[in-house]
Amino acid sequence: MPLAALSAVSCASNVPSRFATSFLPPMPHSSPLTPELASPPVLTPNVYLADVPLLATAPAIPQKPRFEAFMQQAERAFQRGKRYYQANDPSAARRQFDRAVDLMLEASDQDPAFRPEYEKKLDEMIDSIHLFDLGGLGASAQATEFQKAPLEDFLQSTFPVDPKLKDKVREQVAATASDLPLMVTDSVLGYIHFFDTRGRKTLLAGMERSGRYRSMILRILDAEGLPPELIHLAQAESGFMPRAVSYKAAGGMWQFLTWRGQQYGLMQTKYTDDRMDPERATRAAARHLHDLYNEFGDWYLALAAYNCGPGVVEKAVERTGYADFWELRNRGALPVETTNYVPIILAMTIMEKNAAEYGLQDVPRDQPIQYDTIETTAPTSLALIADLSDAPVAELEDLNPAILKGIAPEGYPVHVPKGTGDQLMASLEMIPADHRTTWRLHQVLPGETLASIGKRYGLSVSTLIATNRLEKPEAVEGDRLLIPVSARSDAPRTSSQHRGTVRRAANITKPRRASNVPSGSTLVAGTAAAQ
Repeated sequence: MPLAALSAVSCASNVPSRFATSFLPPMPHSSPLTPELASPPVLTPNVYLADVPLLATAPAIPQKPRFEAFMQQAERAFQRGKRYYQANDPSAARRQFDRAVDLMLEASDQDPAFRPEYEKKLDEMIDSIHLFDLGGLGASAQATEFQKAPLEDFLQSTFPVDPKLKDKVREQVAATASDLPLMVTDSVLGYIHFFDTRGRKTLLAGMERSGRYRSMILRILDAEGLPPELIHLAQAESGFMPRAVSYKAAGGMWQFLTWRGQQYGLMQTKYTDDRMDPERATRAAARHLHDLYNEFGDWYLALAAYNCGPGVVEKAVERTGYADFWELRNRGALPVETTNYVPIILAMTIMEKNAAEYGLQDVPRDQPIQYDTIETTAPTSLALIADLSDAPVAELEDLNPAILKGIAPEGYPVHVPKGTGDQLMASLEMIPADHRTTWRLHQVLPGETLASIGKRYGLSVSTLIATNRLEKPEAVEGDRLLIPVSARSDAPRTSSQHRGTVRRAANITKPRRASNVPSGSTLVAGTAAAQ
């Protein structure tokens, strides 16, 4: 990018910088805290985030000055904690986050009349801090965490029937409208009793988590002309956990085996697994269920086939002469897991449609996931995207469960915090493509110098000056510096890297100059920049 253009970006900031240029445009990002919390009035505003503050300033309310004063102090401590988190200083981050929570607690004692308002904000702050905890308070996890599919805990079990339930459930079903046929059998009653007692925790956890994906799933089921009640298949399979994995190596919210997923376009690479992508997997599951219903013409047989495979159901029908799930179940013609699979889905459907009867009417649901989507033009680490969007790494991992090792390959659609997509894409394009898997962004903390920052990352001051095009060897509080970390050997290559491998091996290429290094400075691509 030309120097003049970069300078124009810098001039848009509300806070003048002593840097020669600003290599990043302003990055809006909504805070997980509510917009009523005021931005810290003392800390120097972030140069690159100045035009869209994390927290909009609420109108002053004279009746509660002490309350607001404590809230502002808590917010300042929270923001300092975020800075230390981004600087990989977990101890300092933890101290600031603890300070923020302590101030929130003190606010309650000062103004008991506003306690409900304070408690809401406290909960939101704690949720936000939890995201940083998940990210290791600065240490980005390299290993993907998978969850056990909850269905495995009870798929092979049968449960006693509560005699008092039978007439009650039959009356409920008779008065319930459902596009999926509902039937009351002893196995269905057994699972209703189980989910109302010992299995209630599993049921509630799935219901709460469903809020994240419910609108998306129902929209896709409707587009395929499928019963909306089939959402309970995902609840039974995974409890709506995108990274659920079964002992049979089925994966994702809809529990696809590798080969079945590939049949419906869910591909796997070293770095990604489309089965873990909630929307892609839901579209694949909807098409698969549509195909199964077209084959069997019966929803119970289609659900059974989803669980054990259409071939198993076809052979059971041929062997017995009965194209009826309940008859096949009674004759032992289907696997035990499959005979319980359909009753589980029916039990969940009946209970949710009659929520008040089972004390489920007030179960809180998670907020729907919202995001922008960008397409990477080079392999890119989620840690770098987190730095650029001012979000915890855990939030990026949560938005992108199909990215397995923290790196999105070239050309991959990456979900980013809502409202950050355009600016984030512009920011990424200003970072050398060959370094987006390893380089990081550091926000300058109070009292830091280029020497102290370089020591933290094992870099020379001259490298920081060259990488960031600094006119003076000074670090300005609140500004952001590119950190040229050494390359990872297992990172995917850009298409240009792949094409240039042979020429580089012959040692005939010239050192690459980063796009944000001024004329007259030299920055060699690859690990040399970090020496």
